[in-house]
Amino acid sequence: MAEEKIKNLLQGPLAEIGYELVSVKISQGKEKSLNVVVDRVEPISLDDIVSVSSLVSEILDKEDPIEGAYTLDVSSLGAEKPIAIDKLPLYKGSYVNLHLSHPYKGENILEGTLLGVEDGEVTLQLRVKTKKVEARFPLADVDKARLAIRF
Repeated sequence: MAEEKIKNLLQGPLAEIGYELVSVKISQGKEKSLNVVVDRVEPISLDDIVSVSSLVSEILDKEDPIEGAYTLDVSSLGAEKPIAIDKLPLYKGSYVNLHLSHPYKGENILEGTLLGVEDGEVTLQLRVKTKKVEARFPLADVDKARLAIRF
């Protein structure tokens, strides 16, 4: 299938410049389009998307894995992207939203700055009214994680 071939073509070059290839999807509507989603720990700017698009275009133009005309759409997972639990330590210092399987002080959803993940324990800085407090709880209690936007 073309999608698998495209994944194989793009994974290595994207990894070399610090990106993970999340997905490749060919859509057929009025026009054919190729959607490529990339990720990395650091935030991805519009300039980054332009650079990645150029690289992807260059590779696809050379290898020509898709028959006919198509539109290339390169994107990231977004500002509130999901985070794999095992990659949570990489996001130290980031503002995150964590869903817990066992409540922390009666709360299943905590949002704050990730101070660290060590020895199977998460340390999160929360805002409680006007004060900043630290919450510590087992990493095993986190069943979903994502980046969050601080308001």
